[in-house]
Amino acid sequence: MLYGRSLIIFGIAVLLGLAAVLVANAYLGGVADREAKHSGGMVKVAVARVPLDFGAAVTPEKVRYVDWPNWSVPEGTFTSDAQLLPMGKQRLVLRPMAVNEPILNSKLSGEGGRATIAAMLRPDMRAFAVRVSEVSGVAGFVLPGDVVDVLVTRTLTDSNSQQITDVLLQNVRVVAIDQDANDGKSDPRIGKTATLEVSQADAQKLALAQQIGSLSLALKKPSDQTSAAVRTVGTQDLRDGAHLSGPMVAANNSAPAPRIWRAVRRPSLAPVLRTITVEIVRGTTGKDYEVGHHVGL
Repeated sequence: MLYGRSLIIFGIAVLLGLAAVLVANAYLGGVADREAKHSGGMVKVAVARVPLDFGAAVTPEKVRYVDWPNWSVPEGTFTSDAQLLPMGKQRLVLRPMAVNEPILNSKLSGEGGRATIAAMLRPDMRAFAVRVSEVSGVAGFVLPGDVVDVLVTRTLTDSNSQQITDVLLQNVRVVAIDQDANDGKSDPRIGKTATLEVSQADAQKLALAQQIGSLSLALKKPSDQTSAAVRTVGTQDLRDGAHLSGPMVAANNSAPAPRIWRAVRRPSLAPVLRTITVEIVRGTTGKDYEVGHHVGL
């Protein structure tokens, strides 16, 4: 009986092994068929032989061609010098590229073109330069490619010359500091101007804000694209735990004119005299005394 049970178990194991082999062969065969269908062999793709920085000219000695699977070639690649540099026309780098990185058309200027800021802008966007200093530019840590909020500080002439600060724009991309648009740099650099990528309406806001006040940049994490609700901050808010002035408004909405809140001192009230009776016992004799104290309202 034990021998018969062993044969049954052995038979089941053999069947399970055969089933596993069949499933594995079917899967691997399907993968091979898909690769054969999509691959079509290898193709030569232009990659950077040396690091290519912003503004660098692309020349044949800076490029080499490597084999790349035909089914995974990135869009905008080049397969020959004639395609990359037709008729020997110059092309410049708009986006830095590392060694062995595929050279893409989106990272280069047009044929015979220049490495300009205009070529880096997204559709319907404008490049607008604002004045910055080592303070308003976050000590030089604002670099091309960073994302910032723009603050404007101005004086309210109808409110006893009180100064306020508003959040003018949020999530603005920096495309250049001074004349440097290389977003591959990481070392702090103090510049005099920051070129921002903004819409046409936001460019008008920046132009007006520079005339009536001073601008400052607040550096934020690039992955944080949220637009927080904002408030107007006045001089009366410059203390720990103070409530911010004016109503909270959602970002990107037209905000009403800021209301400046001032602290009002309550008039002091005269203290009120109240009396209580205290009994003092000396020996076995007690005597009551009236004791007065002042309390404020």
